[in-house]
Amino acid sequence: MKNKEFKMLFSPIKIGNVEIKNRITLEPMLTGVGQGDGTANDRLIAYYTERAKGGVGLIHTEVTRINDWTGATSGLQLSVTHDRCIESLRKLADSIHQYDAKLFVQLHHPGRQSLSLVVTAWKLSEVVGRKIPKYWDLFYTLTRYFDILDSPFMHNFYFPTVAPSAVPSGLGSAPVRGQGVRALTLREIKKLEEDFVAGAVRVKKAGADGVQLHASHGYLIQQFLSPHTNRRTDEYGGPLDNRLRFLRNIIEGVRRECGPDFPITVRLTVDEYYRLYGYENVGLHLEEGVEIAKKLESYGIDALDISSGTYDTMNSWLEPTCYELGWRKGNAAAVKKVVSIPVIAANHIKTPAQAEAQLQEGTQDIIGLGRPLLADPYWAQKAEEGRPEDITRCISCLWCIESMMAGAMTNNPLTCALNPRTCHELEYPLNPPKDGGGKVVAVVGAGPAGLMAAKVLAERDFKVVVFEKNDKVGGQLILAATPPKKEKLGWACEDLEHQAKKAGAEIRFNTVATYENLKELDPYAIIDASGGHAIWPHIPGYNLPNVCTSTEILDGSVKLTGKKVAVVGSGMSGLETANYLAQQGNQIMVIEMADTIAPNTWKQNVDAVVPELEAAHAKFITSAKLQQINEGSVTVELLDKFKITTTYPCDNVVLAVGVEPNKIDDKIKTITPRYFKVGDAEKYGRIAQATQTAYDVALQLK
Repeated sequence: MKNKEFKMLFSPIKIGNVEIKNRITLEPMLTGVGQGDGTANDRLIAYYTERAKGGVGLIHTEVTRINDWTGATSGLQLSVTHDRCIESLRKLADSIHQYDAKLFVQLHHPGRQSLSLVVTAWKLSEVVGRKIPKYWDLFYTLTRYFDILDSPFMHNFYFPTVAPSAVPSGLGSAPVRGQGVRALTLREIKKLEEDFVAGAVRVKKAGADGVQLHASHGYLIQQFLSPHTNRRTDEYGGPLDNRLRFLRNIIEGVRRECGPDFPITVRLTVDEYYRLYGYENVGLHLEEGVEIAKKLESYGIDALDISSGTYDTMNSWLEPTCYELGWRKGNAAAVKKVVSIPVIAANHIKTPAQAEAQLQEGTQDIIGLGRPLLADPYWAQKAEEGRPEDITRCISCLWCIESMMAGAMTNNPLTCALNPRTCHELEYPLNPPKDGGGKVVAVVGAGPAGLMAAKVLAERDFKVVVFEKNDKVGGQLILAATPPKKEKLGWACEDLEHQAKKAGAEIRFNTVATYENLKELDPYAIIDASGGHAIWPHIPGYNLPNVCTSTEILDGSVKLTGKKVAVVGSGMSGLETANYLAQQGNQIMVIEMADTIAPNTWKQNVDAVVPELEAAHAKFITSAKLQQINEGSVTVELLDKFKITTTYPCDNVVLAVGVEPNKIDDKIKTITPRYFKVGDAEKYGRIAQATQTAYDVALQLK
């Protein structure tokens, strides 16, 4: 029976003359699943098809290249630069259409937000490819040596990226820095306009239902729109109509060549949010963004997909966990008030209830989902069937973008911390074989690894018993969800607990796994997901009463208020603990051995917490090695050429220097030859490593 709670969400809507069966669209996301020649392979088709099968009404492809010479953003992105791309796009469209979903292809050029290395490698690949088949392999031959090739010295030998003006990225959270940039010539601009139009023609020939022009997130078209990146003095710069000329020419060209019935949409940044990073008068602001939206409607486009930000301001469109749900919905609402065409928006939406509410209140016409459909491709189907509680909710951990950016240079696709099948739909079955035969499996620990193992094993028809020493699930995630605005992290284990129980797993709370109770269970296999514990570095003074770990702060066993606190370690655990303590009225000093704060942490996450610490007047001391803890101070060695030892006064010291695996009773390992460690019990890592190791073990248990 169809769910009646989300009536508007599951009502049809038209974009131009194309009817979409519901108000849910998969937003474009680069996956790294394609292949070097820009065609859609079976793996990429499977990824998109699963979202269509899961009930999505409109599928947008990832950024699709329209120019090989300057327009590559990754070696494994889709392309419409050659007729050879048409057949695989047709195969993709046919696969999407079998589930009554529509397909729009997003046409894209990165402009200055490519890498000089990528531009250079691709140009060399094109030259070599004239004589050697599969020339695109050269791209990966070169990028395997990324750490060497991306050095400042090597940048002297690379072709620069292109943009309306020679304004490099580098403000705010930009992951692309230090790239050479040159201004496009008028001739090059005209050629790129033609390339966008030619790409759209190929999309139509492939049987796709429409195109989206990417004028958002700081890519080339947006670079023309923004006064920050467009400082030209010719007909493409200056007044707004001039800055719109590039996009207007593309729209008119696509309409001329593809006809009035072929939908054209634009993904548009209406606010670049430089002010979030301290730049008050930089870039596009909402007032001008709304004016652009009105003009685009007058140019004859069929829908607007409203977004925000650039690479410089990534947290404004690819939010970390701490951002409030729907925090930027006012942007879409402002546009919807002044246009009559459908407005799409991905307003940090996670649940069907939130989506329905934003439709009902008139914020937007169509719900854009990106990361939520990585976490659960069946989000739409579950909502329509009236079981939203079965949805795996995205926790905005940013593992997808982090893994994708790393994979772009290692020929690996993005992955999802909560869904190991994302981009691996052909390798991993949607429904694992029910071959457990009722054999008993004991799982020690109900953190993300233990719950993932329990879920998959129960789905395979094993009899699963989970031993959890605490009165609730979560493990290390309970601690991670404690600091301010981090509650979404707790969703991961809430959802896994629900799914494991629904599949038939039993969870025994307040029960420590011992040799005796496990032996009595007589399990066929034991999954050790017992997790890890905070490391205590054995330095002088570590056992003083004013010393504790971040774990003890976050679990509430140690409470500090109005103290001078030294937090040792500036990984996310250290920074989040420091922020938590700052909110409790403590004066914070963060001590880090490296020469920068959070050196191995994804910058977006750092940018989300450090400003709050700075606002609380926290002090950051880098290149400092902790030597000794005293009753009223810490002694550190400054790791510069002078190696000076200095002392900083503090009342308390909080250690946040990492986690090491828990040790389980060795006798437990003798109960069955099928004993496996997963998650932090094997090796401390991220949520993604915990769920992936558990998933693999649970799926492969024989």
